[in-house]
Amino acid sequence: MTIGHIEELHGLPVHEFPRPGTENSPLPEVETVAWKLSRDPFISEDEDFDDCWDRFLDTVDAARVRALVLGAGAYGTEDAASPDETTARLVAAAGRLTGLRALYLADLNFEESELSWIVQNDVAPVLAAYPRLEELAVRGSNGGFGDEPGLRFSPLRHENLRILRFENGGLPREVVQGLAACDLPRLERLDLWLGAEWYGRSTTVDDLAPILQGTGLPALRHLGLKNSDIQDEVAAAVAGAPVVARLSSLHLGLGTLGDTGAEALLGGQPLTHLEELDLDHHYLSDAMMGRVRETLEPAGVKVNLSGQESATSEDSRYVAAGE
Repeated sequence: MTIGHIEELHGLPVHEFPRPGTENSPLPEVETVAWKLSRDPFISEDEDFDDCWDRFLDTVDAARVRALVLGAGAYGTEDAASPDETTARLVAAAGRLTGLRALYLADLNFEESELSWIVQNDVAPVLAAYPRLEELAVRGSNGGFGDEPGLRFSPLRHENLRILRFENGGLPREVVQGLAACDLPRLERLDLWLGAEWYGRSTTVDDLAPILQGTGLPALRHLGLKNSDIQDEVAAAVAGAPVVARLSSLHLGLGTLGDTGAEALLGGQPLTHLEELDLDHHYLSDAMMGRVRETLEPAGVKVNLSGQESATSEDSRYVAAGE
């Protein structure tokens, strides 16, 4: 699966903040778009990201910005700003970006940086600086080439976060452990790309147990545990998880799910209360796909079984987004 740029955030279309000398058209009304800030890492004369950031805050009415997307230059590989520098910018601007409700960290496509190369750090300080934030998405998890630990999520309480997404080729267990220790009373949608061990996944099914228990996320209604090389194990754990009974949608696609995992799902607790079961990119046989549909679709569950893949063995299965 090719990872591209996002086109909208928080229901708003993404609009690239113009580079110097290209501001020929009037800017859109501030609150009508999700503003994207980036610089081209392959153009040496392109504006430095520090200058881009300062010019943005001085050009638009920062208090009216609803959604913000940070791309190349703010994040990337070793030639980009460090995540600590980007975090510091965001924290320092919290008093000006008072209307911010959605934030996407590291909207980079494969030409700018492979997914597993995107350097990240602890994102909890950003959430702490924006207590009214409702949506946070984070792409990448690498720690760089030094001693930096990579993506982390220190425990905190946040009153207003409703949507949280981590898109990774390999999710460190420290992120899930930190998330499990958080107090997020209004979180409705959680999307975790677990990734492959080859690309840094250290998260295990045992690490997911507090989330699957559901006691720490009372408002959770939409859960995605996907893009993993242990998808059959994940499905088996989900099959008996207490949290499932109150979900509206369950996403277990993008990974190596096969008949073993689907069998566990069908043999576990009933899933007929779901509005949607998304298994896109899977390794189910035609017969198992038929069983899933026959079990769930008559109850009104929208089942997504697109992206059927084939493999000669379990070892030859692959996740949709790795490197």
